[in-house]
Amino acid sequence: MTLQISQRGKAYIETARTLLRAAQTMTDSVVASRLQALAEDYQRRAEKVSHADAAKALARSTAGAEHEWLA
Repeated sequence: MTLQISQRGKAYIETARTLLRAAQTMTDSVVASRLQALAEDYQRRAEKVSHADAAKALARSTAGAEHEWLA
């Protein structure tokens, strides 16, 4: 199953990419690894909100279809 990334998910992904770019330019390895960990967290958040947004969209679609069927 392919997951469509929601707008909120795209924002998280963009933040993660920015953090990874910043981590690559760091000379301090401790700061770089913290930025990488934060970027990974944002990638997980992107997946989580995309799943949640997809579930909400499906629920709205299902509710609309049921309403039309009952009308």
